[in-house]
Amino acid sequence: MARLILFNKPYGVLSQFTGGGPGETLADFVPVKGVYPAGRLDKDSEGLLLLTDDGRLQAQISSPKFNKEKTYLVQVEGEPNEEALAQLRKGVTLKDGPTRPARVALIDPPELWPRDPPVRFRKSVSDHWLSVIITEGRNRQVRRMTAAVGLPTLRLVRWRVADWTLEGLAPGQWREVRASSAVPRR
Repeated sequence: MARLILFNKPYGVLSQFTGGGPGETLADFVPVKGVYPAGRLDKDSEGLLLLTDDGRLQAQISSPKFNKEKTYLVQVEGEPNEEALAQLRKGVTLKDGPTRPARVALIDPPELWPRDPPVRFRKSVSDHWLSVIITEGRNRQVRRMTAAVGLPTLRLVRWRVADWTLEGLAPGQWREVRASSAVPRR
């Protein structure tokens, strides 16, 4: 049976097992051999990273053709107006082409762990939180989408991938779940 690990990737950690300094790779947190990330989170993003030893499952989780929803909690700089939110909902054209439409909502600040280092605070510029749900997963996609509508991302936390969430996992913690119920086989 395939292994599936849910990991709460801290800020500053690479989505790989080698190539970083002390405390900067998955090997420093997940002492499980033979598993690999199903998708990626960049070094300055936090949250849910799935790891598996099954290549087919890895592809089903990370490939846009399977339309797996990914939910991000995104702290943005500035005041999201209805026009910016409508653009995100419709899809934004980036340098590598148009994105699929996203489900976007303005939300209250979520109860999250403190980030280390903290997000810089500026008295003169407001910040707000969005819930952004996408079915793609291009390189730095959510950051590029919010920037394209004039709302630079300050903090980005992936909360959910398909039916798996970060619920109950502190930064740096992981747990193994049943992979059989992970993704329907075709």
